[in-house]
Amino acid sequence: MDKERLQDELRIFRDRNFLRQKLRSSLTVYVLLALSYLLIVILFVVSLSRVSMLSSQLNEMRKELKRNNSSNDFKLFPCGPEAREWEYFSGKCYYFSLHATSWQRAKELCEEEHSFLAIINSHAKQNFIMYRTRNQRFWIGLSDRNAEGEWKWIDGSDSTTGFTYWKEGEPNNSDQNEDCAHVWTYGEWNDVHCTYECYYICEKPAPP
Repeated sequence: MDKERLQDELRIFRDRNFLRQKLRSSLTVYVLLALSYLLIVILFVVSLSRVSMLSSQLNEMRKELKRNNSSNDFKLFPCGPEAREWEYFSGKCYYFSLHATSWQRAKELCEEEHSFLAIINSHAKQNFIMYRTRNQRFWIGLSDRNAEGEWKWIDGSDSTTGFTYWKEGEPNNSDQNEDCAHVWTYGEWNDVHCTYECYYICEKPAPP
């Protein structure tokens, strides 16, 4: 009887020991799984951080490249890469037309380009335009259409109080109908009727 009890107790001890080992083994597995999960989370966070850092660096590189391109574009095209037909001079941009039209239509075409017919108010600008027009007729923003003999620039300023470059004997209002001015031979100014068809010069400030 004692022997049987002893065997039962031994069997119970073995069963308990087996359960403890099984629990200990299961706990080890769970701990390893938890550590693996934690490691995965850490790796994911680190990867996400590195991706974010790389993305930020790429954005900075794109911005720097854009700034460099913009700077290069400005050096090549100071009037703007979208306005390559405009020529830069002393802080202003000038467009020399390739077709002739009346003074009024030239004025409107310049306004459509957010500009105005050229105002010549210095020797430097006169020399620039004289060299560029090469003895061809080009409208400028000067007329006495509002009052005969009162030649005003298109911005309202009085031409008689500033720089002038009239051809000798001009303006002469030939046929009593010459109210608009253009540059002509040697860049000198000449008055002619406003419906005469000339090339034209538009002017606008250079972009900042």
